[in-house]
Amino acid sequence: MVELIDSHCHLDEKRFAGDRAEVVDRARVAGVTRMITVGASGPLQANYDALRISAENEGIYATVGIHPHNADTVTAEVIDEIERLARHPKVVAIGETGLDYYYDNSPREQQRQALRQHVQLARRVNLPLVLHLRDAYDDAAIILKEEGGRDIGGVVHCFSGDRANARIFLDLGFDISFSGIVTFKSADELRAAAAMVPVDRFMVETDAPFLAPVPHRGKRNEPAFVVRTAALLAEVRKQPVDTVANETTANAVRRFRLDR
Repeated sequence: MVELIDSHCHLDEKRFAGDRAEVVDRARVAGVTRMITVGASGPLQANYDALRISAENEGIYATVGIHPHNADTVTAEVIDEIERLARHPKVVAIGETGLDYYYDNSPREQQRQALRQHVQLARRVNLPLVLHLRDAYDDAAIILKEEGGRDIGGVVHCFSGDRANARIFLDLGFDISFSGIVTFKSADELRAAAAMVPVDRFMVETDAPFLAPVPHRGKRNEPAFVVRTAALLAEVRKQPVDTVANETTANAVRRFRLDR
């Protein structure tokens, strides 16, 4: 059995409330030995839930931050609290933060300011960034350059762009993480990007409970399904599944400084 790391999931989501332990067990049976649950599922409270889940489960780690959808809730006090939470030994990254110009759930200027604050915070606590980017690659690249994002690095999670977008963030020192979107029939440009990312710069994730891969599309996603995404990446990259599993696992361990 291959070993995989789900580099981005949301185990605190209400859709897992009734069977979270069973979801984690199914992941481990499938070979997903470690998971990173992302605190930024909503306003500040979501971070406490993610951190609690990571503290209670071996092999589960957490990130802390405020999603760009909730950028209008970011204050100096919120950033201070996230910084306090970031000192917990199970916290491995800051985020997900970034820019989402597709939904625009928060005003764009507030999103940009929140991203700057998260980059500055990541520098202070010496943790990598987890970026959420949608229809906003150019503005995000400008902010990362201005705030020294290259010195921090991190990962663009649930990447949905093309080869040119991927190259921008690879050059900025960020890894690229692929979700179940890469299995969708319409994702030809994304698959082309997945084929060109260097072996030491890509990861695999579910973003569970969202974006389940084919053949589970439309259902609740869960970490065990990352195996499907890894299999598709192996096909696209013309590599054995074991190789993709080994590479993505090594990349996640390195980037998030996980226990080996």
